[in-house]
Amino acid sequence: MHYARVVAKAGLVVSLMALTACSGGLGTVRVGNAAGEAVNPDGRPDRGVRGEQRETIWDLFADRDDPNTTVEVNKYLWNASLDVLSFMPVESSDPFTGVLVFGYGVPPGGGQAYRATVHVSDPALDARGLHVALQTRGGQSVSSETQHKIEDAILHRARQLRVQDINL
Repeated sequence: MHYARVVAKAGLVVSLMALTACSGGLGTVRVGNAAGEAVNPDGRPDRGVRGEQRETIWDLFADRDDPNTTVEVNKYLWNASLDVLSFMPVESSDPFTGVLVFGYGVPPGGGQAYRATVHVSDPALDARGLHVALQTRGGQSVSSETQHKIEDAILHRARQLRVQDINL
């Protein structure tokens, strides 16, 4: 029975030490201001020894991301990429980052297999927001002229899709 009490007290001491280590010190009260910074009880920002703001384990749970931040991808470029490269299987797609990864496919009338990665990086229907990387089955990159032709085909198809939407 005595052994159980000693173990319980030791567990309590270890828990308190861990909590103290995570909180930045025993008896320190940290309050946040409107900007989410830790402040001292007198309202000044809580700075570390060298003047930088201290971080604690609780900062991991703070929701500091801007809720108004959105990732926008041009839907016409996205859909045009899927249309133009429809002869390639889609391996992965992430509309939040604007990346489409296609597997190997042989274009109609062609004899060599290619794979492609398309990055739509801008919400505008603009050539600057479209980046295509092509690769042969041997792992060699394709000439920049061929990549530009694919980008032009995607841009042309994207404009067609936009005109179709406007005419509805």
